[in-house]
Amino acid sequence: FGAAFACGIYLVAVAGWPVVAIGLASILCGVAYTGGPYPLGYHGLGDLFVFVFFGPVAVAGTYFVQTLRWSPAVAWISVPVGSLCVAILVVNNLRDLGSDRKAGKRTLVVRHGRRFGRAQYGLLVAAAYAAPAVLAAAGKISPWGLLPLLTLPLAAGLVRRVWTDSTLPGSLAALAGTSRLLLLHAILYAAGIAL
Repeated sequence: FGAAFACGIYLVAVAGWPVVAIGLASILCGVAYTGGPYPLGYHGLGDLFVFVFFGPVAVAGTYFVQTLRWSPAVAWISVPVGSLCVAILVVNNLRDLGSDRKAGKRTLVVRHGRRFGRAQYGLLVAAAYAAPAVLAAAGKISPWGLLPLLTLPLAAGLVRRVWTDSTLPGSLAALAGTSRLLLLHAILYAAGIAL
């Protein structure tokens, strides 16, 4: 948080007080994720806050710092990033289902079970590919924005693994693979939008 705050001082100098609001909200929710009187991650709200702060807030905030303006389209453009960040969290929650249950951590997977978590993972991965397709069809991004489709084989393999392999090595492989998918998808998506 200290390093983020130091970087934030520069960003405030460049983009003004909206960055202060984004930064303070991000720090507050970051602390509240596992701390405070009502830890968000322990009450099934982690998925929502990860999506919001790693998706629309991060992407729209980055866009604002670079352009000094807001665009509703950017919120839609951020859906794949937020979705895949939550997918990483879901794999983690599936892996930790037993220990989370014992510790009283009420993630969505603890509340609704392994089948729910697997379905949630599949829907999040699907959203990461559906959003660019919808935006391209609506003319909000160019067809180059569909470059992330090149990662579909990796995504399909990960969904299959999450559905069929609940062992610790399988979960760790899915966690690493989903992180890699996020990185590759984001690079191709950004490149496609830039083109």
